[in-house]
Amino acid sequence: MIMDDRTADAGKMDAIALPGRRSELLNRRSFLVGSTVSLGALGLGGCVTPDGMSLAEAEKVYGPVPEEKFPIPAVDVSKVDPKYFRRTVRYDTKEAPGTIIVDPSNYYVYRVEGDGSATRYGANVGRDGFLWSGDAYVGRKAEWATWTPPKEMIKRQPEAAKYAGGMPGGLENPLGARTLYMYQNGAYTLYTIYASSDPESIGSGVTSGCVGLLSQDMMHLYSQTPVKTKVVVLPA
Repeated sequence: MIMDDRTADAGKMDAIALPGRRSELLNRRSFLVGSTVSLGALGLGGCVTPDGMSLAEAEKVYGPVPEEKFPIPAVDVSKVDPKYFRRTVRYDTKEAPGTIIVDPSNYYVYRVEGDGSATRYGANVGRDGFLWSGDAYVGRKAEWATWTPPKEMIKRQPEAAKYAGGMPGGLENPLGARTLYMYQNGAYTLYTIYASSDPESIGSGVTSGCVGLLSQDMMHLYSQTPVKTKVVVLPA
């Protein structure tokens, strides 16, 4: 069941915030306020984090992407726990190189590289009650995809009705710069891996089962992920 951007995104209930407004769940995440490590305040831009990436390197990796159709701003790395910065790690698995493995318990997404290693990305994942696990594959991928709010969301948030016909791609579009659509047995699962513009969401369960990576990480993964790539979602 192949769907276009307008139809496929309709199942993404509560996965992301309305443009210009954080989701209801994010608004309730007061416990995050003040809990994020403020790396910039340390004044240690050249020091190495416990996970091996210097803050100076992180600022480059997550810097602005001006050449995009919609120029992407730099990530405020002070709002991201350093353990969620992209890095190559040892990862033993029987899955073939290129396979994407989602680990919702630890808020990581892995791209298997072979030889016992993987590229690891920090992620946001589904909140309690919306977690799922199993095998899937990338059935479709899109750049700056159209987003359409589902009827359930419009009922709860009437202001979303103005996007009922679809919101074109752009910086305010919740799907962001890149989207990978997960399929099973030829049918769209309603779950995606998408580009998040909210650094504070990384390392949290905030969606209805979709998985978000920082825009720069999502573009890195997207560029190496062809259609039909296997996706394994581990139990939480």
